[in-house]
Amino acid sequence: MENTADGILKRFETLKNERSTYESFWQDLAKYVLPRKAYVTSPRTPGEKYAYDVYDATAIQANLVLAAGLHSYLTNPASKWFALSTEDSRTMKNSDVKEWLSDTETLIYDTLNGSNFSQQIHELYLDLGTFGTGCLYEEEDPQDIVRFYSRPISEIYIAEDDRERVDTVYRKFKLTARQAFEKWGDAAGEEVKKAIEAKKYYDTFDFVHCVTPRYERDVSKSDATNMPYVSYYISYTNRKLISESGYNEFPFFVPRFNKHNDDVYGSSPAMVAYSDIKMLNEIDKTIIRAAQIAIDPPLSVPNDGYMLPIKWAPRGINYKLRASADDKIEPLLTGVNLPVGFEMEEQRRTAIKKAFFVDHFSLLAEKQNMTATEVAQRVEEKMLILAPTLGRLMSELLDPIITRTLNILIRAGRVLPPPQGLDAYKIEYTSPLARAQRMEDIKAINNTIAMIVPVAQAIPEVLDKINGDVFVDTVAGINKVPPEMIRDEDEVGELRQARAEQQQAMMQMQAAQSIAETAKTGTDAMKNVKEANGQSAKA
Repeated sequence: MENTADGILKRFETLKNERSTYESFWQDLAKYVLPRKAYVTSPRTPGEKYAYDVYDATAIQANLVLAAGLHSYLTNPASKWFALSTEDSRTMKNSDVKEWLSDTETLIYDTLNGSNFSQQIHELYLDLGTFGTGCLYEEEDPQDIVRFYSRPISEIYIAEDDRERVDTVYRKFKLTARQAFEKWGDAAGEEVKKAIEAKKYYDTFDFVHCVTPRYERDVSKSDATNMPYVSYYISYTNRKLISESGYNEFPFFVPRFNKHNDDVYGSSPAMVAYSDIKMLNEIDKTIIRAAQIAIDPPLSVPNDGYMLPIKWAPRGINYKLRASADDKIEPLLTGVNLPVGFEMEEQRRTAIKKAFFVDHFSLLAEKQNMTATEVAQRVEEKMLILAPTLGRLMSELLDPIITRTLNILIRAGRVLPPPQGLDAYKIEYTSPLARAQRMEDIKAINNTIAMIVPVAQAIPEVLDKINGDVFVDTVAGINKVPPEMIRDEDEVGELRQARAEQQQAMMQMQAAQSIAETAKTGTDAMKNVKEANGQSAKA
């Protein structure tokens, strides 16, 4: 693979040509759904107004609800939305392992919440709802440890590996002469240097950032030029290589909302609702015209009946030229039927909201008004539709974010060495959306217990089949109860042994008390007998 500026830009141009078939569609989608990013094919001038020629904001609002719902119920910074555990359940019962995983989870949460992660991932969710493809970049930061940047769809060009994972990102972007010089100095190129010398600090120049797997490297070295992923910055203006470095993990996270096998870029709810969005816009435009006609109708005016211009102001006086029976001014009846337009409008709005899953997130928000059983049943039905998307978001977005953040913390020396016996960890998700996906398991357990209890009343022996410890561990695992709330086997064993010893001591005490009472009763009886014999002898 040729790693000169010309070779890298040649590959970039190939990806650019492949992406060109999507761009006009993205531009149209952004116009109606995310107007502030409607500059895919037509660059936006600073200060230019958004949403021109758009008459209805239903799609814009629905996309906002979708983004807010994903953020609130999948990556909410106010609650723990993932947990670290082990593949081997026996290892997970080790108190040292459990403590290390819990501490590491907390450290990752604190790092993400201390950065700009929440703001940037919300921006990515907006892109997903509109374009079906989002891009989030994570870099190591000396101040916040990590820093995130949501890259707009207009800037990125992507490629997949043989497993359909995005492993190559080209990003074309602009920097002012000042920004480029501060970032690279003289290496930014002659044009930048000339602009700085001429004090044209805010002239802009095009650059390309390429990150892709490094196929030729010395694995025994860990310097920037031997890392698993190579990073090139290139001046697009003069086709010169500015810098070469690398990453230990792929720093771009490129999730797709949905994806066809033959496509690299994803599909979105906005694409599903595209025809409804366009039709609603036309319906609204027509209703506005119809309302104007109904409120301010055209007039039927007799020829040469009045002196022009006609005066419409209150108390305006119009003069006739001659009198006749049919020379009056009257509205022209147009037969406008606004209720039909309103009905069509509402149908389209409902379809758009459904495409953006607005009813799903409204259900989760309103769950306080339902019983737990009602919530479980309704959420289970709704979340089945979102299951493929959630699985893709977890594998393409959240898994790599957590993994890279943890590795950055390890390299920074902020994570304690793992305890002995912990060879690997896995990521499990505990957000409301993730828990909703596991409702079927909870339902199966509840149904089983509900069927056993009536039988146990007649045949108590059936309860011997229930392993209480396994039941608690299973339910706690499905609900992702914090591991520190569940005692490990050693603690449970000690607790039960202490309880057994206490019960045995109480039994021994009760037995001794019983013996003592028996002995006392016998002694009193002998005394009574002797007293009775003594009285008989006296008599």
